[in-house]
Amino acid sequence: MTRTILAAVAILLVTASFAPAANRPNWTMIVDIGDERVEGTPLSWSKQQVLLLGRDGRLWDFSPKESRNFRKVSSTFASYTASEMRAALERELRGKLVITGTGHYLVAHPKGKEAWAQRFEQLYRSCIHYFSMRNMRVSEPKFPLVAIVWGNHADFERYAAQDGSQVREGVLGFYSPTTNRVMLYDNDMGNSRLSSLFNDATIIHEATHQVAFNTGVHNRFSPSPNWLVEGLGSMFEANGVWDWQRYPDRRDRVNRMRLAQFRQWQKSGRAAGSFAQLLSSDRQFAANPTAAYAEGWAWVFFLTERYPQKFAEYVRRVAARGDFETYPPSQRIHDFSAVFGSDLRMLEKHCFNFIREL
Repeated sequence: MTRTILAAVAILLVTASFAPAANRPNWTMIVDIGDERVEGTPLSWSKQQVLLLGRDGRLWDFSPKESRNFRKVSSTFASYTASEMRAALERELRGKLVITGTGHYLVAHPKGKEAWAQRFEQLYRSCIHYFSMRNMRVSEPKFPLVAIVWGNHADFERYAAQDGSQVREGVLGFYSPTTNRVMLYDNDMGNSRLSSLFNDATIIHEATHQVAFNTGVHNRFSPSPNWLVEGLGSMFEANGVWDWQRYPDRRDRVNRMRLAQFRQWQKSGRAAGSFAQLLSSDRQFAANPTAAYAEGWAWVFFLTERYPQKFAEYVRRVAARGDFETYPPSQRIHDFSAVFGSDLRMLEKHCFNFIREL
């Protein structure tokens, strides 16, 4: 008689409550979820929900009622090796893309576009250098990093939809915390300079997310403030951040597009004191995403340039939060104020003066 996953997990762990990261089990199970057979380790569980981390890095979120044929297969847990992950990708993509491996990446791309793999690997090294130089703690990724680059928008949109992601018009690519993959398409039509700039900004921004979430800068299983995550991704779009060896001056670290957007937003009537709203809630990213991204960039750039040690401390504090914990507005403000002080209006004034002088 087949046991349900919840009953099996409860028997093995002697509890059916959500498990904090420190007490997380470290064993491997196989379970059928719908039509998928998944190999992974449970992160948390209740009567309503199970969160399972697959050996490919994917996070599965399902009801115990949706699962069957559970069995424990190992007393330890490890990700797929690069060769195992490559084999799984080849089965999934069925020859539609070529797969190129690097030190940290498996990149699926159109034939003849092998340079994409080295671009991702170069960005990985740039991110690690930047994080390390500013005392942000980094660790080796637990999974081979996967990026999928389609040759056109139609294939990209179709694949994203099959994976459960709806792509908004104008989106060239994205990082999915659920699949732990970067997905985008090659928009280098005619190799025009404009297309190249869009490609570069997209790959840099999304690769930064992937590296940050896989090296411990952000906690992939705990909610991080959008202004922090997107601000960091936007900051890396500037040449002087991701390609610091060729562009060593501070002026090259300025993201000119985000700067222009931020100044335009200020002219349109941005109210003083609104940073507290951005800090305590992600609603601005739904209401006015262009302004929210610009303000996130402005704050991250200001804090990393003026208070790098405090910024690193704050990033560590946010990443140290328990897996799957809620992050209420009061706690978000408390964590920030514990590092930078409680006078947000004064800090906001300093930030605006800094941005004004760029």
